[in-house]
Amino acid sequence: MPDLSQTSPAAFNCQGGLVLNRSTFLMQPGEALELQNFEPDIEGGYRRINGFSKYVSAVVPQTSSATEKILMVATFGDFVVAARGEKIFTATAGGSSWTERDSGRTNAGTYGFERFNFDGNDKLIVVDGANAPTVFNTSMSATDVSPASTGTGEATALLVAIASGTTMTGSSGTPGTITVRDASQFASSGSFIINNETFTYTGKTVTGVSSATADTLTGVTRATSNSVAADHAVGDIVADLFPPAVSGAKFVAAFKDHMFYAGMSSAPQEIVFSSPFVEDDFSAALGGGSIKVDDKIVGLKVFRQDLFIFCENRIFKLSGSSSFDFTMTPVTRNIGCINGNTIQEFAGDLIFLGPDGLRTVAGTARIGDVEIGTISANVQSIFDANLSSASEFQSVVIPDRTQYRIFFTKDGTGQNSTKGIACVLKGQAFEFSELRGIKPASTDSFVKAGDVIVLHGDYANGYVYRQEQGNTFDGTAILAKYRSPDMTFGDAGIRKHMQRVIVNYAPESTIDADLFVRYDYESKDSARPAAYELDSQDIAAIYGTTTYGTSSSVVGTYGGASQPLFRQSVEGSGFAVALRVNDGGETAPYSLKGFQLEYQTGARR
Repeated sequence: MPDLSQTSPAAFNCQGGLVLNRSTFLMQPGEALELQNFEPDIEGGYRRINGFSKYVSAVVPQTSSATEKILMVATFGDFVVAARGEKIFTATAGGSSWTERDSGRTNAGTYGFERFNFDGNDKLIVVDGANAPTVFNTSMSATDVSPASTGTGEATALLVAIASGTTMTGSSGTPGTITVRDASQFASSGSFIINNETFTYTGKTVTGVSSATADTLTGVTRATSNSVAADHAVGDIVADLFPPAVSGAKFVAAFKDHMFYAGMSSAPQEIVFSSPFVEDDFSAALGGGSIKVDDKIVGLKVFRQDLFIFCENRIFKLSGSSSFDFTMTPVTRNIGCINGNTIQEFAGDLIFLGPDGLRTVAGTARIGDVEIGTISANVQSIFDANLSSASEFQSVVIPDRTQYRIFFTKDGTGQNSTKGIACVLKGQAFEFSELRGIKPASTDSFVKAGDVIVLHGDYANGYVYRQEQGNTFDGTAILAKYRSPDMTFGDAGIRKHMQRVIVNYAPESTIDADLFVRYDYESKDSARPAAYELDSQDIAAIYGTTTYGTSSSVVGTYGGASQPLFRQSVEGSGFAVALRVNDGGETAPYSLKGFQLEYQTGARR
């Protein structure tokens, strides 16, 4: 045993997470230069992540190609729902087969879904970016959203209005003609609204030239003869009775008992909402309608009492309860969202991927669009490396860990090379780590009967997996790495002769990892001792109990609870020292809580 009577101790807790935007000289000892497949633990330390396993043992049937991605995965009632190619399938958790529920979804690609209950019955609505939205009941019977009548969209005040020389007065119900600025925005026949009064028409004339007297709607009749009907004059807005068809919607959200649709290729800046308590009636007379924004919509998310509309360069907030009091206000006009799949409710806020990294809505609104609003500065280099090259962005929330996960999936990249980020809120600070080996094409997280269910549909092999299950990635070992900063203990000019490292760790079962001590920034001339085995083969109890077995390495307490302390005599010396932990095994997760390094000082350089 080395003589420790003259040693100097240096202890630190594992906290702060992955830091890539500061020199190792400026980092705190508890932060990490490398933190792969460890997650910042809300109970303190860095925890090796759980694995994932098949949620259904059978592959989701392919429809045209064996490499088709799982374009959507969702939990609904007793089912897990998966979309692959042109079909939608269901299975039961732990089941061994899939049942086809809907087919013929031509050119489907961008899926979205919403669980809702307007009439006392749970339903699931699915959109796919190309076809009519589909509503499923709890028996998974499918009904397409096919409104009886649709127009081509609400006209803008600048282009469509009662033109010069046209005035409508009195209660006449006889057919007439009204001049509009652009009749091409209207269907060949149908209905329209002026000042909330409904009219029908039987035809239109389109000249192709925007002019105050060019276009007309013909065969115009008041829907109901009214002796006290309001007058309508030049400049009043003329709008379709029905908003754009919602076929091809990419985004869907249930808000204030209306169903909201967006992302139609024919109306990329428009939100269409249904009448109250129905998802397939858009009549303005019954409370349906549409709202335009001045940017392309990329996502919808209900948060607290508002509907947030995320666009490429802006964010808006819709407030109110119905078409009579809906109001739209900007959250920011200077920051947009990169991809709607990254929007999640997280830790009492909304988190999303902006062009400069992860942001929160409250932070974005609070800072007045100043660039410091990003929360991911510590790991921004990972975002910069993946923003332009990622084929897919996916995200999930693990609420019981206060954790948000975002994944960057690239075409042609193997599973082991696929990267992601884990973001954990600890107190008022966000801590980060890197994920590697999870390659989702779709995700869902849902709390059912108190159980957090985190699913992802695989990018290539056709399986649906449940995360936070098992100790491997479906049989593949989880490669986990931790590297501390290079520590000089306050004096970079004094050589340190290392004597011992004490590791505070919390096992959940046996562990199998290697501890490395590295010197002087791992230069080629520095000492490189062999790995020290960091294991707990004799620890029989689970972390949190009072007894851990009989291992000689299990001594003392940490934080008031029984916890193993791994004591390891070490070799080597240097002016700076760093620790590494590598775990390539298949054992249960464990947490690295902190380290104590004991050393003797040598000569000054």
